[in-house]
Amino acid sequence: MSCFADMVRDREFYRRVYLQPAFVTCVAVLALAGGGMSLKVQGLGLLKKSPLPLKKSLELLDENGLGRYRVVDKSRIENSEVVKELGTEDYIQWVIEDSDAPVDSPVRRVFLFITYYALADRVPHVPEECWAGGGYQQRSSGGVSLSIDDKSGFRREIGARCLVFGSSRTGPGEARREFPVLYFFRVNNEYAGSRNGARIVLNKSAFQRFSYFCKVEFVFNQCLVGPTKGAAAAACEEFLSVVLPVLEREYWPDLQKARSGG
Repeated sequence: MSCFADMVRDREFYRRVYLQPAFVTCVAVLALAGGGMSLKVQGLGLLKKSPLPLKKSLELLDENGLGRYRVVDKSRIENSEVVKELGTEDYIQWVIEDSDAPVDSPVRRVFLFITYYALADRVPHVPEECWAGGGYQQRSSGGVSLSIDDKSGFRREIGARCLVFGSSRTGPGEARREFPVLYFFRVNNEYAGSRNGARIVLNKSAFQRFSYFCKVEFVFNQCLVGPTKGAAAAACEEFLSVVLPVLEREYWPDLQKARSGG
């Protein structure tokens, strides 16, 4: 029996964490705490920033241009309060399927959540808090290096964060359910593997009019038994080798052009 037969019966499982009151509370608290991220200058108060929009909306990302990857589900957050606390409407929530992976592979399907912030005066919620706010227990965390080859001969190393969550419920089969979550940030044309790393990059641009950041998150919760951290990282590397050049070339803003008045 394929792993999809073992998927949680409620097909909304991977969305519920973003719709629970605990999640809203989590993001609200982080939004307030994020005030510490606001870019201030001694004696001058808050620096005035201008929003830097994407070249194109993330929703226009061509799902037919992803090679062997197929988008099997798309969703939007319907709760306006959750969207408000999320801090942006520039996001996509997709379930991606790797057609080359075995049908019973725990990395065949992954939940992709990308959020973009055109006015980057603070770094909002991260999975550490939000999945815990949704009722899941964090079992482990650590850094991971993703080696991305964009097939043109250009290879880059991107630092990311890898977390493993488990269900806090005690029903039949729930005790053994664990799944990894990997995420990283694209910040002012640089990459950061943690919220603190993103803050450091933003602080370097404290006197600049424009800043932006984008969070890319992979959630491997589409099967009852999740993949190992190594298998999840390898799956992310393969997918990013396809989509990352597209995001860099066609979607993320031209920061140098904006700052030079273009």
